Amino acid sequence: MSATGPIRGAGHAPSEGNAAAPAAGEGSPRGAGRPAEDANWQDTYRELVATAAQAVRRIRPGQRVFVGTGCGQPEELVHALVARGRELPDTTIVHLLTSGDAPYADQALAEYFRVNSFFIADNVRKIIQEGLGDYTPVFLSEIPRLFASGQLPLDAALIQVSPPDSRGMCSLGVSVDIVKSAAENASLVIAQVNPNMPRTLGNGFLYVYDIDVLVPTDTPLIEMHAPEPDAETRQIGEYVAALVEDGSTVEFGIGAIPQAVMPFLMDKKDLGIHTEMFTDSIIDLIESGAVNGSRKTLDNGKIVASFCMGTRRLYDYIHDNPQFAFHPTEYVNDPFVIAQQHKQVAINVALEIDLTGQVCADSLGTQFYSGIGGQVDFNRGAARSPGGKAIIAIHSTARNGTVSRIVTRLSPGAGVVTTRGDVHYVVTENGVAYLHGKSVQERAIALISVAHPKFRARLLKEAIEAKFLRPELADIEGKVVIGPKEFRTTHLLSDGTQINVRPIHPTDEPATVDLFYALSRETMYYRFMSHSKQIPRKEFQEYVFIDHRKDIAIVATIPEAHREDIIAIGRYYLDEKTNLAEVAFVVRDDWQNRGIGSFLLKHLATIAKRNGIQGFTAEVLRANRAMQQVFLNSGFKVHSEPSEDVFSFRIHFA
Repeated sequence: MSATGPIRGAGHAPSEGNAAAPAAGEGSPRGAGRPAEDANWQDTYRELVATAAQAVRRIRPGQRVFVGTGCGQPEELVHALVARGRELPDTTIVHLLTSGDAPYADQALAEYFRVNSFFIADNVRKIIQEGLGDYTPVFLSEIPRLFASGQLPLDAALIQVSPPDSRGMCSLGVSVDIVKSAAENASLVIAQVNPNMPRTLGNGFLYVYDIDVLVPTDTPLIEMHAPEPDAETRQIGEYVAALVEDGSTVEFGIGAIPQAVMPFLMDKKDLGIHTEMFTDSIIDLIESGAVNGSRKTLDNGKIVASFCMGTRRLYDYIHDNPQFAFHPTEYVNDPFVIAQQHKQVAINVALEIDLTGQVCADSLGTQFYSGIGGQVDFNRGAARSPGGKAIIAIHSTARNGTVSRIVTRLSPGAGVVTTRGDVHYVVTENGVAYLHGKSVQERAIALISVAHPKFRARLLKEAIEAKFLRPELADIEGKVVIGPKEFRTTHLLSDGTQINVRPIHPTDEPATVDLFYALSRETMYYRFMSHSKQIPRKEFQEYVFIDHRKDIAIVATIPEAHREDIIAIGRYYLDEKTNLAEVAFVVRDDWQNRGIGSFLLKHLATIAKRNGIQGFTAEVLRANRAMQQVFLNSGFKVHSEPSEDVFSFRIHFA
């Protein structure tokens, strides 16, 4: 605490940016009516000003020193601290995640500096994995409580801020997150004051007299250049984006996959953003017109975040920009706040997931790799949001395709970050698996379906051995497949009802059973030419486990509250000797005579022609006049031949 300044927090402007930070410029043009930067701040607060070397002289051996987050890391202060490292034995460096250099994480300095990280970045991973540093697994939303309660007391906080404005308020800029709480609870606060730090609006301001030492600097902020996503990452992004509805509020977790989602959201409408962090890619998404926040429940119209990591382009974009509101982690990551948002979608990543749905996101076996971060906060919040979706995205393989990330059992020592009870959607480059409320068998099949094809047979065998799957499912090897996305389409019925058409999925077995047992005896007879009241389970398996090459099956669905209802199935079976495929349909009774069968026939014909198939064959009972009309009115060249009580149809596409 400064000997010359007032007591921290006493009698100063509220931290919510209401008086001191004039309501973050709510709704006004950029910069309008806001206090100007104090150009002479070094004279105004000369009693607080010091060099970096002078400032860190106030840190003593054995203390806990917090270092600011991400691209807001105060590098000059860090290097000054390390320069006197041999005078500071048993010093603990506490941080969330830092970019740039971490010179304190050097094996040669291990007896002086001990790293304790809430999230492991590249710059400290080696020292932690060697056992010379610590990792504290904790939900991001709960870290500020550790500081405030004294459970993890902080002796000093090294942070970076913008220059004070005419009211004496400094912005934490690109990193508000847990930095604000650290600054409010540390005994000594040293701030690197940098005119390159953008002034971000919201609740990320500190009063200048709540800072003990001001260290002037004029150095570029750390920049993070996101790598260009590869084809697999883009495919995951496309699948994830398809789950985001118009009007949703979106969170983008850290990593390449969440950022790869953004280009596929540009045709959406009325999106909102409530996220712990973002990168440069948010700019193009905003400028596409997809984001306006108009349907957000809280912070309507605002893009809410706690930190960002990017380039100068991003820092200039967010500077004094009233569209953005930066808030501390205890607000942004609060699951109860997240749950109130309209259709909150949480997009987070994993390192490994087992066939029951347990997600490991912070370690590779016993080696700690990253951290819990905000995954659980946002996953649980989104799951409870009205219309929300909790999504875990993961590449299906690692180590250049030699290892499956979807496994029967997690690697020994791997920690569960998101439990099997918390998982909803799992997305890989091979498709989407929905797990919530599903049995272990349904989960295993769904996850094997989105695993890499070369690992599916082994996963199937291991799942049967683990008693996750019934033994008779050994016969489906090679058929745990999700059909190509090109098979997907929609169809508008004459009454305006939209039905979705997609390939049948291995997890559709329960819904297929429901469909067939909902059929009338007449429809059952027309479809199967039998009066049997029971269909063997193996026959249902033959419907859903297909290779989508010689056998094609598509379903027409309508959305229900917690799942899709299958109302019709269309399928063909290729006879490679004739290059003709036998085609068959079934439509639920309450959806018959509405053109669904005709649409399914045309869609299957489109797929068949793309695969070089010459035409269809079908057997139709004489009494089934409706199906006869579907074929006769198809627009293709149709030949029918009667025999006793059956018509044999041959349909040529050319």
